Amino acid sequence: MSKLTRRNFLATAGAATAATAFIHGCTSTTTNTSASPSAAAGASPSPVSNGAVPETATAKLGFIALTDCAPLVVALEKGYFAKYGMTDVSVGKQTSWAVTRDNLELGSANGGIDGAHILSPMPYQFASGKTKNNKPLPMYVLARLNTDGQGISLSNEFKALKVGADSSLLKPVIEQRKAAGQKFKAAVTFPGGNHDLWTRYWLAAGGINPETDVDIVVIPPPQMVANMESKTMDAFCVGEPWPGRLVSKKLGYTAVTTGEIWKGHPEKAFTMRADWVDKNPKATQALVMAIQEAQIWCDDDANKQEMCEILSKDKYVKAPVKDILERSKGNFDFGDGRTLEKSDLLMKFWRESASFPFKSHDTWFVTENMRWGKLPADTDVKKLVDAVNREDIWKDAAKAIGQSAAIPAKDTRGVESFFDGTKFDFEKPADYLKELKIKKI
Repeated sequence: MSKLTRRNFLATAGAATAATAFIHGCTSTTTNTSASPSAAAGASPSPVSNGAVPETATAKLGFIALTDCAPLVVALEKGYFAKYGMTDVSVGKQTSWAVTRDNLELGSANGGIDGAHILSPMPYQFASGKTKNNKPLPMYVLARLNTDGQGISLSNEFKALKVGADSSLLKPVIEQRKAAGQKFKAAVTFPGGNHDLWTRYWLAAGGINPETDVDIVVIPPPQMVANMESKTMDAFCVGEPWPGRLVSKKLGYTAVTTGEIWKGHPEKAFTMRADWVDKNPKATQALVMAIQEAQIWCDDDANKQEMCEILSKDKYVKAPVKDILERSKGNFDFGDGRTLEKSDLLMKFWRESASFPFKSHDTWFVTENMRWGKLPADTDVKKLVDAVNREDIWKDAAKAIGQSAAIPAKDTRGVESFFDGTKFDFEKPADYLKELKIKKI
């Protein structure tokens, strides 16, 4: 990718020459958005805390039915969007990540959405041309929505194997399946998305090649448990509350939480179309301010019960409160006899810099997409991350709500460590790729 600033990235990304620099997108599903009503539809913009008046009070945002959509939902339900002048914000449920992609590509002017709760690698895929129309869609990552809070689950069929962090225990089953002309099936939520990457990393760390040894299929998050019940898959990786819901229904068990793979790992992001942000910088800051306040609220233990009651509604996650609440509090029943109470593996929204969009984390997501052929091998990782990641907007919003102390001193947490001993230095992504034994690149 040629050298790009944020300004000329927006201007040139749609050109044909930019499109040929990246691989094409995957197939899509039918677009479908169901928006919940805004806090005060049609109201006029009002000043935010720094005195700036948003250019517009209207924004259309999307989410998937997962616990980590909470910051967007809470920002709407508790009035944080309205507090900062964004009085006409809709937060609409999307049926899949592919639908989220397609609606972002459409934009609100064409019946789609302006921004979304999203898998962190997806904005980078879109900016690289992996869209329904195979054209670059400039996006900005404005905040991380959470860290941790995902899980890799297995069917009860494999409970006796006691598979946990060590996926190599599945090798005999996988070999038996292959000998019989079948494949072990593992479901993820989107190609190259967080759950695809966690699954691939976990399998590869155990010496299992996800490209050749197993069949990785894509299933929308809310459909994971039903597909396990119908025995159409052997394993899945998805965010809460669905791993906990599987255990509650006694259909399977949690082999490993993703926090055990990479402690404190980045998860979902808040993203918006770059053209919307560039046109509405004050409104963008207002949205980020509202989401930051919602994240602070969500991370207060005193608010967990109310948060889960809000999320349990049919228009949001549509799951029993108990299936959302316990793991939100750090209480894990893995479904195989293992339990944890008040564990720090719980989903985090604000504490421990969970909300800050570290560029080093986005560098890992892009690098892993290259590892598995989801982005071109010659992708200029730093230039792509610098074009998409807008940590500057996050910092301005944090200052505006009186959270200057929450701004990290650096845009990296340093060298990251994984459960298998692998290290990731964001300044040396090529070295990281070279050291990995199993990869497609």
